Amino acid sequence: MLYQLYEAQRSLMEPFADFAQAASKLYGHGAALGQLPMAQRMAAGYDLLYRLGKDYEKPEFNIKTVKVDGKDVVIHESVEITKPFCQLRRFKRFTDEPHILQTLKSEPVVLIVAPLSGHYATLLRDTVRTMLQGHKVYITDWTNARLVPLSEGEFHLDDYVNYVEDFIRYLQAEYGNCHVISVCQPTVPVLAALSLMATRGEPLPLSMTMMGGPIDARKSPTAVNNLAMNKSFEWFENNVIYRVPDGFPGAGRRVYPGFLQHTGFVAMNPDRHATSHYDYFKNLIKGDDASTEAHRTFYDEYNAVLDMDADYYLETIKTVFQKFDLVNGTWQVKNADGVLEAVRPQDIHSVGLLTVEGELDDISGSGQTQAAQDLCTGIPAKDKKHFEVAGAGHYGIFSGRRWREQVYPVVTAFIAAHDKPQTRADHSILAAEDSIPAPSARKRSTAVATRTATAAVAAKTAAPARKTAPRARKSA
Repeated sequence: MLYQLYEAQRSLMEPFADFAQAASKLYGHGAALGQLPMAQRMAAGYDLLYRLGKDYEKPEFNIKTVKVDGKDVVIHESVEITKPFCQLRRFKRFTDEPHILQTLKSEPVVLIVAPLSGHYATLLRDTVRTMLQGHKVYITDWTNARLVPLSEGEFHLDDYVNYVEDFIRYLQAEYGNCHVISVCQPTVPVLAALSLMATRGEPLPLSMTMMGGPIDARKSPTAVNNLAMNKSFEWFENNVIYRVPDGFPGAGRRVYPGFLQHTGFVAMNPDRHATSHYDYFKNLIKGDDASTEAHRTFYDEYNAVLDMDADYYLETIKTVFQKFDLVNGTWQVKNADGVLEAVRPQDIHSVGLLTVEGELDDISGSGQTQAAQDLCTGIPAKDKKHFEVAGAGHYGIFSGRRWREQVYPVVTAFIAAHDKPQTRADHSILAAEDSIPAPSARKRSTAVATRTATAAVAAKTAAPARKTAPRARKSA
């Protein structure tokens, strides 16, 4: 009933939020009541009420251009693969500068695996924007579980691992190789995916970069870890799992609701959020447009949350935070054929491993990500690197000034050191993307795109034809 009560409250609050927005504009500068005494305070107060009461939809990446060699390169966003619970999203770069095009064509292919832990993949917008300066970028864009009909079935942690494997195979078939970056939660399933592929003898990515993730949650446990470790599995199942109410495509699906996750996020630092909202109110009165816009940008992202399928969430709690199956060597993942396979990180060879941690990370504590270094015994020491970001919290390692100035140079240098020339499935050197045949000529079954996979695994991935690129610019 809690989910139904929340939706009823949200529906009740919606007209009040709309009224607050209208009243804020009515008292705003240059408006009808803008010259009255206390008008600025009234406008600021109503604006704050609106933002506290409004519903936050999934944000857009909204990356239109990036700078490459001092020139603007246009970004076209498209969906390469659509699965029930995730899309593989591509950020294709276009330019009419021949020398820049040559550079773009040869740059590394990077798959960024975004967290499925409450927020949308747009939380990594800054990560994507920065990586686009020197890489071909793809990202996993996870779907709000309340929008997935029950007819699509359940989503398990094993499915997450299988999704990652399919995306890697697709990129390898497309370019011949790729690099993988996982941020926070996906470090565990990404390491599992590469381990399983290595055990089967499948081609692996050239490098994997793991940032701020709970590979071994026993090390320096944070408040997040302690909650997961100190509460029983049954407690989570009985207290945070609810069914999606009517009115949504996924009605009846068992989920960990986004609004409960958001409550938990805020509860971690309530004083900080209260101060931030009060500062926003004062900045509105002062007319500090830069500060108020920064506040809006941050909370538009922070307040937008998605529901997670209950099976995936509960299995993550048990596997990662309670039984520690990965580090104990007891994790078995069900493949597309329904067969259990042991996760063996020691089988990974010939892959560069970079782990990144924030010195002040209060979500994934010190040493949790670095633990991957000890698990991957098959990777030579020369191909391993650990980087601790001084003064950085959790978000600072993938977003903001520290990410751009300290972390990105290390990440891009590590990728470059392990990169190889790209080839197509027919082993020809990768040509300019605008020379790829039109969609009708380049449709192909997933069996071709994932020819190194088993037939059953390959059949699960359906890569739709991509939209024809604009003719005005060449792309990479």
